[in-house]
Amino acid sequence: MKIAILGAMPEEIEPLLERVEDIVRIDYANNTYYKAKYKGKEIVIAYSKIGCAFSTLTATLLIEKFGCKKLLFSGVAGAINNDLKIGDLIFATKLCKHDLDITAFGHPHGFVPEGKVFIYPDDELVDIAKEVANSKGIELKGGIIATGDQFIHDNSKKEWIRETFGADAIEMEGYSVALVCDALDVPFFILRAISDSANSEASFDFDEFLEKSAKISADFILDMVEKIN
Repeated sequence: MKIAILGAMPEEIEPLLERVEDIVRIDYANNTYYKAKYKGKEIVIAYSKIGCAFSTLTATLLIEKFGCKKLLFSGVAGAINNDLKIGDLIFATKLCKHDLDITAFGHPHGFVPEGKVFIYPDDELVDIAKEVANSKGIELKGGIIATGDQFIHDNSKKEWIRETFGADAIEMEGYSVALVCDALDVPFFILRAISDSANSEASFDFDEFLEKSAKISADFILDMVEKIN
């Protein structure tokens, strides 16, 4: 069984590529995919580029072209919940799209007809993540992750997303990856390490802590891979 590991940026998959073996690079559809092995498991690693359109494309190809049967996302996010600090790990208990808006037609934010506001991860993968956290003595937090095609660095926008969706963290790819996996019946898990606080200091924090936060997330994901059957 092939397991997909997806990030949004090169920095989010570089810590993965440093630890896997038998890497084969495949260039396809204006992107690069890396077939590899880790502790005897077949994996395919890719970064999608930033945003929902690119991550939708990459997640779809990982499943349809490369035959991956489970998908793990490793990356970084901005904190909305004030209890989250830079470097904390949070997994998505459910995901929404905060900038999807057809409220003019009487629908709630984040909803379109024949769609749904929230998408939920695979329970078995969540259990594996909790097992990894316990074995490593790591505090793993669960929460609602909001996705949108915006880098949020504004306190008022941050507060609106928190109030509207009950969100704990925000990023730019998780919901679209979840949507693909949900539609194609592929178990998925979204893990994020906090890199900034999604406020006026967000751009500074993000640059400073991206590499460190991405490594924290990548290391955890590989520990999960080892336990997946």
